[in-house]
Amino acid sequence: MKTRFATSLCGMALVLTAGNAAAQELRQVHFTGHLNDYSPSTVAGGPYEIRGPWSLDINRSGTADFSADLNMETSDYGITSATQVDPTNPGTRSPHTHHISMTNVTVSYDMSVCPANSPATTSAGVVINGPATTTGNGGPAPFEAKGASTLQICITGGTEVQFSNVTLVYTGPATTHFGTQPIHGVVNLVSTK
Repeated sequence: MKTRFATSLCGMALVLTAGNAAAQELRQVHFTGHLNDYSPSTVAGGPYEIRGPWSLDINRSGTADFSADLNMETSDYGITSATQVDPTNPGTRSPHTHHISMTNVTVSYDMSVCPANSPATTSAGVVINGPATTTGNGGPAPFEAKGASTLQICITGGTEVQFSNVTLVYTGPATTHFGTQPIHGVVNLVSTK
């Protein structure tokens, strides 16, 4: 399946680049995975553990839709500050949720804009970058009132697993909560339709 998918994605990239092929020749590509990372300690109330599933669909039109469902709470590192986390009271970890969505975002294959991974990822990949809507516990996230935030998503991999890594990088008001660093995760399913 990995070989068929790699051929399919490369073919899709070539069709998008050529610009003169009919949209029905493109195949829809579906990615899913999990985010598992931490925010920096410099964000208000942080550092936070960031955990949850994500999905990305590359549509036949050459655009993409992204969603993530995240749980966040202060990490164990927060216990070192007695005023921040009480290890006997889990409620002081500030548990909360975020739902992130992006729709109809242009797809790129320019990996030069993506953060580096260690060890380095070497395969061609997928990049989307655009406005993101982020909720906080089911309502608008507090930073949403300060204006729109942009989210860059890079999906990369290596010689053994072509699509293994995902990174999310916010710019704009959301950085006050998530930070400016890449949020890392794993790709665990790639399929085509």
